[in-house]
Amino acid sequence: MKRRDFIKAGTMSAAAIGLSSTLKGATLSFGKKNSKKQDRPNILFVLTDQQCADAMSAVGNNDLKTPGMDQIAKYAMNFKKAYCPTPLCVPSRSSMFTGMYPHEINVPINNMAAKWNTSEFPYMGNIMKAAGYDTGYVGKWHLPASPKDIDIHGFDYIKHARANDLDPDVPEASIDFLKQKRDKPFLLVSSFVNPHDICQWARGEAMRNDEIGAPPAADLCPSLPDNFEIPELEPDVIRYVHSLSKRTYPTENWSDEKWRQYRWAYYRLVEKVDRYLKQIMDALEENGLIDDTVIIFTSDHGDGNAHHKWNQKQILYDEAARVPFMISWKGHTEVCDYNDKAVSTGIDLIPTMCEIAGVEPPAHLKGDPLFKLSLGDRKAYDRPYTISETEFCLSKKTYGVKGRMVRSSQYKYIVYEQGALKEQLFDMNVDPGEMKNLAYQEKYSEIKSELRNALKQWIKETSDSFEL
Repeated sequence: MKRRDFIKAGTMSAAAIGLSSTLKGATLSFGKKNSKKQDRPNILFVLTDQQCADAMSAVGNNDLKTPGMDQIAKYAMNFKKAYCPTPLCVPSRSSMFTGMYPHEINVPINNMAAKWNTSEFPYMGNIMKAAGYDTGYVGKWHLPASPKDIDIHGFDYIKHARANDLDPDVPEASIDFLKQKRDKPFLLVSSFVNPHDICQWARGEAMRNDEIGAPPAADLCPSLPDNFEIPELEPDVIRYVHSLSKRTYPTENWSDEKWRQYRWAYYRLVEKVDRYLKQIMDALEENGLIDDTVIIFTSDHGDGNAHHKWNQKQILYDEAARVPFMISWKGHTEVCDYNDKAVSTGIDLIPTMCEIAGVEPPAHLKGDPLFKLSLGDRKAYDRPYTISETEFCLSKKTYGVKGRMVRSSQYKYIVYEQGALKEQLFDMNVDPGEMKNLAYQEKYSEIKSELRNALKQWIKETSDSFEL
């Protein structure tokens, strides 16, 4: 099959891992001439945790102010249909940092003990180091490898790589890396926890990174979303899973007022992480690096944020599965919202970094590069579908409830393995809030069949055990 149909044939060889032999940086040129000694741009990869795609003032959300993110957006292509590989932390990050789907590397849940052959499926750090980049990682780790095992993950500079209590430490360590003298480009990952602390807020626990204080009266908080109610013909397993852990989902008897205060707290946590991000963005400019650095910004997954009366993640509704995703290079990237096709922050991320670096991505990767697209080449990306997966769990304990999602340019199909009602189909152009399930209407049977067939092929090609 072609790359656009999800598969790129071949397995990783020693030659493929040694990417330095495929460097094109000496002749590759995108847009304006780079002013650094090396002629390939640096990469700053900023990663937040549990941030909805619309939780930025740059996209018109008036319930918060995010000048740091807006600073990135000022020069960015903003991918409006970007989906995480799975709406849960460890499997999503594992997918991003390997380019593999979570089930392919046995990380469908928060499995910190997962292991795979890293010579066959190497981490991002080693791929980019082989491409000639200095590699650094600062902040939230949550990957199934020890930060001390540099040979495994490939990040030579590593600071504050732990699971929590770290956001205030990220800017200084990131800036220290940026200030280093070097004669080759760098990849720096600056990884934050928030707005993940909304989980603690919902449980009535103390924040782990930054306190935000008590919420104001509900009438001073953000309004409830238009899709606040549970949608029609919702699959049975969704509310079943919701009932399994009152600690994860303490919202069953919440009043409308409590939900509004939840949304207030969530946006305050986004603002907290944005202040730290802005320090890094300001340092890029102050140190003369902004013109030579491609900034990639995303989150590992979103949050229910009261939509469909859901808090937390794991669900395949857009609020949890769709994430912010921007590629920004001042003076080079096309400044726009990209609405044409859906992309994946899991499988497409490393191929994009390889395209920035001017190297061929490892042959085993199934994703598509997005860098040339971000520079304005609309023909550079044409994959018709993006697929995400989920397996509901209580952290490291699976509930055995799996779901899969296929997103085309217009439609979104979701299916679960269990229940009397298992399927959802939404026309995202007319129903972006996912309230009207079309899966059981005869007039949409052909569209549903097309998306199911795409999923069947994906299941086969990725050796997925999901039973469709």
